[in-house]
Amino acid sequence: MLALPDRPIRLLEVPPDFRLRVVASAGAGFPSPAQDWEDDALNLVELLNLDAASAFVFRVSGSSMVDAGVFDRDIVVIDRGSRPRDGAIVIAKVDGGFVCRQFVVRQGLPYIEARNAQQRYPSCLCDEAVEIWGVVRASVRDLKP
Repeated sequence: MLALPDRPIRLLEVPPDFRLRVVASAGAGFPSPAQDWEDDALNLVELLNLDAASAFVFRVSGSSMVDAGVFDRDIVVIDRGSRPRDGAIVIAKVDGGFVCRQFVVRQGLPYIEARNAQQRYPSCLCDEAVEIWGVVRASVRDLKP
């Protein structure tokens, strides 16, 4: 199993032959006529059409983004080569630490905001103290109960 340290990991550090095995397609409603479709393996860099040199992996810590579908201990794939658009989930560096937030534009000004209606987090204007580090392209969650 690939263990993730408490720092961003370049996808270039993942062994190039690392692949996720695809067993079969699974319908989430009625059985699919394409059930017999099968791929041998997936490579995240190829699947997400990423430049491996600008792709990183983070483990999320905390609940500030649960309303956006990003949960504590999720693993997110970051693309440093993409510019954030209004509504994008991003990793930003604020006060020397990394945070996961939603990038929003209000009245022409960029902000990063948490997405958890159960807790209050301040909006943060993207000024010289905020570095948008990368755009979240995918997340992975362990669904084991």
